[in-house]
Amino acid sequence: MRKLIVAGNWKMNTSVAEGVELAKKVSAYAQQKNLPAGKQIVIAPPFTHLAPVAGVIDANKVILAAQDCAATKNGAYTGEVSASMLKGLGVKAVILGHSERRQYFKENSEILLKKIKLALEEGLDVIFCVGETKDQREAGANLYFNVIKAQLVDTVFTLTKEEFAKIVIAYEPVWAIGTGLTATPEQAQEIHEFIRKEVAANFGAQVAEDTTILYGGSCKPSNAAEIFAKKDVDGGLIGGAALKAEDFGKIIDAR
Repeated sequence: MRKLIVAGNWKMNTSVAEGVELAKKVSAYAQQKNLPAGKQIVIAPPFTHLAPVAGVIDANKVILAAQDCAATKNGAYTGEVSASMLKGLGVKAVILGHSERRQYFKENSEILLKKIKLALEEGLDVIFCVGETKDQREAGANLYFNVIKAQLVDTVFTLTKEEFAKIVIAYEPVWAIGTGLTATPEQAQEIHEFIRKEVAANFGAQVAEDTTILYGGSCKPSNAAEIFAKKDVDGGLIGGAALKAEDFGKIIDAR
């Protein structure tokens, strides 16, 4: 059965003290909610916050994730943080392939596959992001479908069925991140359905049915319920709205 997930990606926001307070509020919210089986709350603070946040959340109710990990196991890589280091802090999942990592840090499929493999070796779940830019979206359906397919084929579709079972896919229309634009529920469903069909073509219908696919593009309390109502949307990867516990809670309630 596919999981229902609402994940908060804090990006490079909040001080450590602010992050700890936010995590406490999210954890308190999760504790007072009787979440159905298979529904998960995930938060991804900055690296500097992971250890203190791990100490204040109920790990049975809130899953701690990192926003990235290194493409190497260890060694002389100043500033990098490995998957094994994350595991040692109590991290259970990692976001990889986010459009901001692709754009600003030039991460390509070769790099991302290395990161995916290392994360899986450490037993971490992977939230793997795919999506098209504004130019690719406006060039027509053939192009943006092909872009997303290539992002999958070159990375997670090279995994075994057993490895792929640890993958959550997040569709993020790059043109809707931080721009104020949002994909319509119909646009979100179109891509989510396409992704699920591609998963089925590679791993079979049952794997596709079990795969969680999240929407990640300017999702907020005002539009979450409408987007999440689509049959192939299994929750969201939330950015700005995850920085306010009340807004994040409303989005969780929407799915």
